[in-house]
Amino acid sequence: MPGSLLPSLQPPTSVSSEIPVYALSFLFKPPANVQSATVIGWLPAIADRSSDEAGLNDFIGNVRFREVLHEAIQSALRDGLDEIQKNGMTQTQQRWMLIHGKPSFKFWPSHPSDPEDIIASVRVEEGMIMPEAYPPMPSYRFCTSDGVIQLTEGLAQKLREILHKALAAEDSPAN
Repeated sequence: MPGSLLPSLQPPTSVSSEIPVYALSFLFKPPANVQSATVIGWLPAIADRSSDEAGLNDFIGNVRFREVLHEAIQSALRDGLDEIQKNGMTQTQQRWMLIHGKPSFKFWPSHPSDPEDIIASVRVEEGMIMPEAYPPMPSYRFCTSDGVIQLTEGLAQKLREILHKALAAEDSPAN
């Protein structure tokens, strides 16, 4: 799911009063507001005073993006838009199924995953996904040593659709 590192935002911003930051997004058009729900999170352009260089541990995830992400995944599951998740549902039959980011996706439901790689879980009953039984995982990180969040194609497509709608709503004169 290609995206963009948007131009550096000079301080002060609502993210940092002293350090310029880069906003990371799956969309190529920069949002009008640094706090946009379309921004995955922010990476300092330079290190703070306690270290030599900025790195993955300095990444700050956007709570508003997290809400949009879970809305998109739950909607895609409800509509059966992702083949990987549908195959997992068929294999799982009757238990909780973990929703992973693409780089660390495990093809067998019984394999353990790192907690930071589990986006959410969803209940499967009689081989059917129950999207209303969808708890997000609070330990999930958008940016890990594997890179920035990547989703399976069906989930990614739904997320892009919802992000474009969110950007259009934020750009409308009423906002």
